[in-house]
Amino acid sequence: MGTPDFKHVANLWSLTDYPSSSEPWALEQQLDAVKAAGFDGFTTRLGPHHGREAEKRDLFVVGYFSSSDEEKFADLLKSQKDVGAHHVNVQLADHDTSPGEALRLTLRLMEDADRIGGLEPAVEVHRDTCTETPEKTYSLVDGYFKETGKLLPVTWDFSHIAVVKHLTPDNYVERLLVRPDLIQSAAQFHFRPFNGHHCQVPVTSGERNLTREVRDWLPFAGATIRMWLEGNSASDRTMIAVPEMGPVRGGYNFEHLPNSWDDAVRLRSLLEDLWNDIIG
Repeated sequence: MGTPDFKHVANLWSLTDYPSSSEPWALEQQLDAVKAAGFDGFTTRLGPHHGREAEKRDLFVVGYFSSSDEEKFADLLKSQKDVGAHHVNVQLADHDTSPGEALRLTLRLMEDADRIGGLEPAVEVHRDTCTETPEKTYSLVDGYFKETGKLLPVTWDFSHIAVVKHLTPDNYVERLLVRPDLIQSAAQFHFRPFNGHHCQVPVTSGERNLTREVRDWLPFAGATIRMWLEGNSASDRTMIAVPEMGPVRGGYNFEHLPNSWDDAVRLRSLLEDLWNDIIG
């Protein structure tokens, strides 16, 4: 019998314009901070520099790309593998991609990954992609299963569909954790706090106290971890937990709120507490 593992993975996106837009940290400084904050690794669109610096610090890497061009899938996958990634998060296609085209692209993506070998790509649930709603996501997954007899690896970011469906904290679990099979078979989880109006809510107030919004969200994060463990408690699989807080640039965060990196670090500790409480 195995023991499941829990890896804390920082998204370097959270360090955009940190500590300031006029003097942002270089990659080396970012990765020193990632290591110092207790993360096991990081995720981004990886290049050779990321691989070299990750190896120096013994950091786990998760690859990433966004594409709708099937002719580029193999090169994109190989570029992430070449710098050490086994897991690759993929934002696939666009909001207006038809279900049939989304399935065809997904089949090509996974076939290319199998041909290259040593890769485990997962299609992220995300706005402005072919999985922007739960209906599109489950249609894609079910179509993939019909074609291959396999469950499609999914990167779960529930914040996107919570906003699409205008949810409230009392129905997060009921409305979002509806496919235990897909949650338990997944490896990558983007744990960004949300509510039904905002795909990102702050973790802390200016005084470092937890916000009401994140306190409303934490039971859902715990329920997600608990559901995953119900299917993996005797396995040696790994849950990759990304406390993904977006920066001001791009509009996820607001200038007057705590910065995304400090909130991501605090969120990492909250997720660790949840995991330890549940497995304990």
